[in-house]
Amino acid sequence: MTAEIGIIGGSGLYSMPGFEAQEEVSLDTLFGRPSDNYVVGTLAGHRVAFLARHGRGHRIMPSELNFRANIYGMKSLGVKRIISLSAVGSLKEEHRPLDFVIPDQFFDRTRGRISTFFGEGLVAHISFADPVCPELARVVAQACRESGINAKQGGTYLCMEGPAFSTKAESNVYRSWGMDVIGMTNLQEAKLAREAEICYVTIAMVTDYDCWHADHDAVTVTQIIDNLTKNAEHACRVVRAAVAAMPAARGCKCGAALARAFITDRKLVPESTRRKLGIIVEKYFV
Repeated sequence: MTAEIGIIGGSGLYSMPGFEAQEEVSLDTLFGRPSDNYVVGTLAGHRVAFLARHGRGHRIMPSELNFRANIYGMKSLGVKRIISLSAVGSLKEEHRPLDFVIPDQFFDRTRGRISTFFGEGLVAHISFADPVCPELARVVAQACRESGINAKQGGTYLCMEGPAFSTKAESNVYRSWGMDVIGMTNLQEAKLAREAEICYVTIAMVTDYDCWHADHDAVTVTQIIDNLTKNAEHACRVVRAAVAAMPAARGCKCGAALARAFITDRKLVPESTRRKLGIIVEKYFV
Protein backbone atom coordinates (compact mmCIF):
# COMPACT_ATOMS: atom_id res chain seq x y z
CA MET A 1 0.00 0.00 0.00
CA THR A 2 1.60 3.26 -1.14
CA ALA A 3 0.71 6.93 -1.49
CA GLU A 4 2.34 9.97 -3.06
CA ILE A 5 0.64 12.75 -1.07
CA GLY A 6 0.09 12.83 2.69
CA ILE A 7 -2.64 14.83 4.41
CA ILE A 8 -2.43 15.49 8.15
CA GLY A 9 -5.48 16.98 9.83
CA GLY A 10 -8.86 16.05 11.23
CA SER A 11 -10.58 12.75 10.60
CA GLY A 12 -13.45 14.58 8.85
CA LEU A 13 -11.29 14.73 5.73
CA TYR A 14 -11.73 10.97 5.25
CA SER A 15 -15.32 11.48 4.14
CA MET A 16 -14.65 14.15 1.52
CA PRO A 17 -16.42 13.64 -1.82
CA GLY A 18 -14.23 11.94 -4.39
CA PHE A 19 -11.96 10.11 -1.94
CA GLU A 20 -12.24 6.56 -3.27
CA ALA A 21 -10.98 3.01 -2.67
CA GLN A 22 -10.16 3.72 0.92
CA GLU A 23 -8.19 1.23 2.98
CA GLU A 24 -6.81 1.56 6.50
CA VAL A 25 -3.12 0.88 7.04
CA SER A 26 -1.84 0.15 10.54
CA LEU A 27 1.87 0.84 10.96
CA ASP A 28 4.40 0.30 13.71
CA THR A 29 7.67 2.18 13.40
CA LEU A 30 10.93 2.00 15.34
CA PHE A 31 9.87 5.39 16.71
CA GLY A 32 6.58 4.01 18.02
CA ARG A 33 2.99 4.08 16.84
CA PRO A 34 1.56 6.94 14.76
CA SER A 35 -1.48 8.84 16.03
CA ASP A 36 -3.90 6.54 14.21
CA ASN A 37 -4.17 4.24 11.22
CA TYR A 38 -3.47 5.86 7.85
CA VAL A 39 -6.43 5.95 5.49
CA VAL A 40 -5.10 5.42 1.97
CA GLY A 41 -7.08 5.84 -1.21
CA THR A 42 -7.42 7.76 -4.46
CA LEU A 43 -8.32 11.44 -4.73
CA ALA A 44 -8.35 13.40 -8.00
CA GLY A 45 -6.26 10.70 -9.66
CA HIS A 46 -3.55 10.64 -6.99
CA ARG A 47 -2.77 8.15 -4.25
CA VAL A 48 -3.32 9.94 -0.94
CA ALA A 49 -2.73 8.95 2.71
CA PHE A 50 -4.74 10.71 5.44
CA LEU A 51 -3.75 10.78 9.10
CA ALA A 52 -5.81 12.19 11.98
CA ARG A 53 -3.13 14.14 13.85
CA HIS A 54 -4.76 13.81 17.27
CA GLY A 55 -6.30 10.40 16.59
CA ARG A 56 -9.92 9.89 15.69
CA GLY A 57 -12.04 11.47 18.39
CA HIS A 58 -9.19 13.93 19.19
CA ARG A 59 -7.61 11.83 21.96
CA ILE A 60 -3.98 13.01 21.90
CA MET A 61 -2.76 16.36 23.27
CA PRO A 62 -0.25 18.40 21.22
CA SER A 63 2.52 17.68 23.73
CA GLU A 64 1.78 13.94 23.52
CA LEU A 65 1.96 13.60 19.75
CA ASN A 66 4.51 11.15 18.37
CA PHE A 67 5.63 13.42 15.54
CA ARG A 68 8.48 11.11 14.51
CA ALA A 69 6.20 8.11 14.09
CA ASN A 70 3.63 10.18 12.14
CA ILE A 71 6.19 11.46 9.62
CA TYR A 72 8.16 8.20 9.40
CA GLY A 73 4.89 6.41 8.67
CA MET A 74 4.24 8.79 5.78
CA LYS A 75 7.75 8.15 4.47
CA SER A 76 7.17 4.39 4.74
CA LEU A 77 4.10 4.72 2.52
CA GLY A 78 6.16 6.49 -0.15
CA VAL A 79 4.76 9.99 0.48
CA LYS A 80 6.74 12.79 -1.20
CA ARG A 81 4.54 15.75 -0.23
CA ILE A 82 2.57 16.56 2.94
CA ILE A 83 -0.28 19.05 3.23
CA SER A 84 -0.92 19.76 6.91
CA LEU A 85 -4.14 21.39 8.10
CA SER A 86 -4.32 23.03 11.51
CA ALA A 87 -6.77 25.21 13.46
CA VAL A 88 -5.09 28.41 14.66
CA GLY A 89 -5.74 31.65 16.47
CA SER A 90 -5.12 34.94 14.69
CA LEU A 91 -2.55 37.42 15.98
CA LYS A 92 -3.40 40.10 13.42
CA GLU A 93 -6.66 41.90 12.68
CA GLU A 94 -6.23 41.14 8.99
CA HIS A 95 -6.46 37.37 9.55
CA ARG A 96 -10.13 36.95 10.26
CA PRO A 97 -12.00 33.86 11.44
CA LEU A 98 -12.58 31.50 8.47
CA ASP A 99 -9.54 32.91 6.65
CA PHE A 100 -6.69 30.56 5.73
CA VAL A 101 -3.01 31.46 6.14
CA ILE A 102 -0.24 29.57 4.34
CA PRO A 103 2.78 30.48 6.49
CA ASP A 104 6.31 30.42 5.14
CA GLN A 105 7.98 30.70 8.57
CA PHE A 106 7.71 29.11 12.02
CA PHE A 107 8.71 30.32 15.48
CA ASP A 108 9.23 27.76 18.24
CA ARG A 109 7.81 28.32 21.72
CA THR A 110 7.56 24.64 22.65
CA ARG A 111 9.59 22.98 25.40
CA GLY A 112 11.49 19.71 25.09
CA ARG A 113 9.61 18.17 22.18
CA ILE A 114 11.55 15.70 20.06
CA SER A 115 11.84 17.20 16.60
CA THR A 116 14.64 15.25 14.93
CA PHE A 117 15.17 11.71 13.73
CA PHE A 118 18.89 11.97 14.37
CA GLY A 119 21.13 11.17 17.31
CA GLU A 120 22.37 7.82 18.63
CA GLY A 121 25.67 8.19 16.75
CA LEU A 122 24.54 10.11 13.67
CA VAL A 123 24.47 13.91 13.60
CA ALA A 124 22.82 15.83 10.76
CA HIS A 125 22.06 19.55 10.48
CA ILE A 126 19.39 20.34 7.89
CA SER A 127 18.90 23.77 6.39
CA PHE A 128 15.69 25.17 7.86
CA ALA A 129 15.90 28.85 6.94
CA ASP A 130 12.91 28.35 4.67
CA PRO A 131 10.88 25.64 6.42
CA VAL A 132 8.00 25.40 3.92
CA CYS A 133 8.27 23.98 0.41
CA PRO A 134 7.72 27.00 -1.90
CA GLU A 135 6.42 24.86 -4.76
CA LEU A 136 3.83 23.16 -2.56
CA ALA A 137 2.82 26.48 -1.00
CA ARG A 138 2.09 27.92 -4.45
CA VAL A 139 -0.07 24.94 -5.36
CA VAL A 140 -2.07 25.25 -2.13
CA ALA A 141 -2.44 29.04 -2.47
CA GLN A 142 -3.83 28.62 -5.98
CA ALA A 143 -6.19 25.90 -4.70
CA CYS A 144 -7.50 28.34 -2.08
CA ARG A 145 -8.19 30.95 -4.75
CA GLU A 146 -9.96 28.43 -6.96
CA SER A 147 -12.04 27.30 -3.98
CA GLY A 148 -13.13 30.84 -3.10
CA ILE A 149 -11.29 30.87 0.24
CA ASN A 150 -9.74 34.09 1.50
CA ALA A 151 -6.12 33.05 2.02
CA LYS A 152 -2.81 34.80 2.62
CA GLN A 153 0.38 33.21 1.35
CA GLY A 154 3.24 34.00 3.71
CA GLY A 155 3.51 34.86 7.38
CA THR A 156 4.76 33.27 10.59
CA TYR A 157 3.14 30.46 12.57
CA LEU A 158 4.10 30.63 16.25
CA CYS A 159 4.07 27.11 17.73
CA MET A 160 3.29 27.15 21.46
CA GLU A 161 3.35 24.27 23.92
CA GLY A 162 -0.25 24.21 25.16
CA PRO A 163 -2.62 22.73 25.99
CA ALA A 164 -3.69 25.97 27.70
CA PHE A 165 -4.03 28.97 25.42
CA SER A 166 -1.90 32.12 25.80
CA THR A 167 -2.15 34.74 28.49
CA LYS A 168 -2.91 38.25 27.25
CA ALA A 169 0.67 39.25 28.07
CA GLU A 170 2.05 36.44 25.92
CA SER A 171 -0.37 37.14 23.10
CA ASN A 172 0.59 40.82 23.00
CA VAL A 173 4.31 39.96 23.01
CA TYR A 174 3.80 37.62 20.06
CA ARG A 175 1.95 40.40 18.25
CA SER A 176 4.81 42.81 18.94
CA TRP A 177 7.15 40.28 17.33
CA GLY A 178 5.07 40.33 14.16
CA MET A 179 3.71 36.79 14.40
CA ASP A 180 0.64 36.03 12.25
CA VAL A 181 -1.06 32.96 13.72
CA ILE A 182 -0.62 30.73 16.76
CA GLY A 183 -1.00 26.96 17.01
CA MET A 184 0.38 23.96 18.89
CA THR A 185 1.54 21.33 16.39
CA ASN A 186 3.08 22.20 13.05
CA LEU A 187 6.68 23.16 13.72
CA GLN A 188 7.78 19.64 14.66
CA GLU A 189 6.03 18.21 11.63
CA ALA A 190 7.83 20.67 9.36
CA LYS A 191 11.27 19.87 10.80
CA LEU A 192 10.82 16.12 10.60
CA ALA A 193 9.37 16.31 7.09
CA ARG A 194 12.45 18.24 5.97
CA GLU A 195 14.74 15.61 7.54
CA ALA A 196 12.71 12.92 5.75
CA GLU A 197 13.09 14.89 2.49
CA ILE A 198 9.32 15.30 2.17
CA CYS A 199 7.84 18.58 0.89
CA TYR A 200 5.70 20.21 3.57
CA VAL A 201 3.15 23.01 3.74
CA THR A 202 0.74 24.16 6.44
CA ILE A 203 -2.78 25.40 5.85
CA ALA A 204 -3.50 27.40 9.02
CA MET A 205 -7.25 27.72 9.38
CA VAL A 206 -8.27 30.67 11.57
CA THR A 207 -11.03 29.88 14.05
CA ASP A 208 -10.87 33.02 16.22
CA TYR A 209 -8.73 35.91 17.34
CA ASP A 210 -6.33 35.06 20.13
CA CYS A 211 -7.02 36.57 23.58
CA TRP A 212 -5.43 39.93 22.65
CA HIS A 213 -8.52 40.98 20.70
CA ALA A 214 -11.13 43.25 22.28
CA ASP A 215 -13.96 40.93 21.17
CA HIS A 216 -12.29 37.77 22.45
CA ASP A 217 -14.39 37.45 25.60
CA ALA A 218 -17.56 37.70 23.54
CA VAL A 219 -16.68 34.61 21.51
CA THR A 220 -18.64 31.53 22.58
CA VAL A 221 -17.77 27.84 22.34
CA THR A 222 -20.69 27.47 19.93
CA GLN A 223 -19.18 30.08 17.61
CA ILE A 224 -15.78 28.38 17.70
CA ILE A 225 -17.30 24.98 16.89
CA ASP A 226 -19.28 26.57 14.06
CA ASN A 227 -16.07 28.04 12.63
CA LEU A 228 -14.28 24.69 12.98
CA THR A 229 -17.08 23.03 11.02
CA LYS A 230 -17.03 25.64 8.27
CA ASN A 231 -13.22 25.48 8.08
CA ALA A 232 -13.40 21.70 7.69
CA GLU A 233 -15.77 22.11 4.75
CA HIS A 234 -13.46 24.67 3.17
CA ALA A 235 -10.44 22.44 3.81
CA CYS A 236 -12.02 19.59 1.85
CA ARG A 237 -12.45 21.86 -1.19
CA VAL A 238 -8.89 23.16 -0.97
CA VAL A 239 -7.34 19.72 -0.50
CA ARG A 240 -9.20 18.32 -3.52
CA ALA A 241 -8.13 21.25 -5.69
CA ALA A 242 -4.51 21.07 -4.51
CA VAL A 243 -4.25 17.33 -5.07
CA ALA A 244 -5.78 17.65 -8.54
CA ALA A 245 -3.24 20.34 -9.49
CA MET A 246 -0.17 18.60 -8.04
CA PRO A 247 2.67 18.44 -10.59
CA ALA A 248 4.05 14.99 -11.30
CA ALA A 249 7.67 15.88 -10.57
CA ARG A 250 9.10 17.92 -7.73
CA GLY A 251 10.99 21.02 -8.80
CA CYS A 252 12.11 22.03 -5.30
CA LYS A 253 15.14 21.12 -3.16
CA CYS A 254 13.24 19.23 -0.45
CA GLY A 255 14.12 15.83 -1.92
CA ALA A 256 17.83 16.42 -1.31
CA ALA A 257 17.67 18.08 2.12
CA LEU A 258 20.15 15.61 3.64
CA ALA A 259 22.70 15.73 0.84
CA ARG A 260 24.97 18.12 2.76
CA ALA A 261 23.54 17.68 6.25
CA PHE A 262 25.61 14.84 7.70
CA ILE A 263 28.56 15.80 9.85
CA THR A 264 29.38 12.40 11.40
CA ASP A 265 32.05 10.25 9.78
CA ARG A 266 29.82 7.69 8.12
CA LYS A 267 32.22 4.87 8.92
CA LEU A 268 31.50 5.51 12.61
CA VAL A 269 27.71 5.46 12.42
CA PRO A 270 26.35 2.49 14.44
CA GLU A 271 24.63 -0.15 12.34
CA SER A 272 21.65 -0.05 14.70
CA THR A 273 21.17 3.66 13.98
CA ARG A 274 21.37 3.10 10.23
CA ARG A 275 18.72 0.39 10.50
CA LYS A 276 16.48 2.56 12.67
CA LEU A 277 16.62 5.47 10.24
CA GLY A 278 16.14 3.07 7.34
CA ILE A 279 14.40 4.69 4.40
CA ILE A 280 15.39 8.21 5.49
CA VAL A 281 19.16 7.74 5.13
CA GLU A 282 19.68 4.53 3.15
CA LYS A 283 20.40 6.25 -0.18
CA TYR A 284 23.31 8.11 1.44
CA PHE A 285 24.95 4.95 2.79
CA VAL A 286 25.03 2.74 -0.30
